Amino acid sequence: MPDSTRRPIAARRSAWAQRVAAILARGAVTPNQISVLSVLFAFAGAAVLLCLPGASGLLGCSLAIALRLLCNLFDGMVAVEGGKGTPTGVLYNELPDRVADSLFLVALGYAAALPWLGWLGALLAALTAYIRALGGALGQPQDFRGPMAKPHRMWLMAGALVIAALVPAWRLPILQGAAWVIAGGAALTCATRTRAIAARLQDDGA
Repeated sequence: MPDSTRRPIAARRSAWAQRVAAILARGAVTPNQISVLSVLFAFAGAAVLLCLPGASGLLGCSLAIALRLLCNLFDGMVAVEGGKGTPTGVLYNELPDRVADSLFLVALGYAAALPWLGWLGALLAALTAYIRALGGALGQPQDFRGPMAKPHRMWLMAGALVIAALVPAWRLPILQGAAWVIAGGAALTCATRTRAIAARLQDDGA
């Protein structure tokens, strides 16, 4: 039976991911360490985006996003499939994600010359996770629906960074567009998750 507390990730079933997770599980690395590593990648990605001008910063941040998402994939696989879960695993699974999201999205806002929009996106991203966790606290399966859940936000930002690197003349509008879509999509995600929780509560009380 699928674990309702885990985000459904298709790559988890792929042969390459299972091989890498098995190698990590046999080593000394722990799932919690992998989770913390995702924050280091986020910090590095935000730093290069803000400190390195031109395509190098854009592509470096895009790479950091991909590495962060790989950490998000493998921490759970090493913990569950690899049998190395700990009592603090849930804590390490959630808090580093919130920090990493904020680092990337705030940096995006500054790179797009709209700092307030980056902060708004980070706030709304944290709110989507809060609403998901609230549903779980109310006894419901955690709701990972979008349209702008964590993987959607990160892949959209990574794609926008690559496109901006390839088309430097359009860098600012591309980054601004991505920041607007992420913030607006996260707000919509908050609404869809809240509506779904309310509907289930009404059904349970009927």
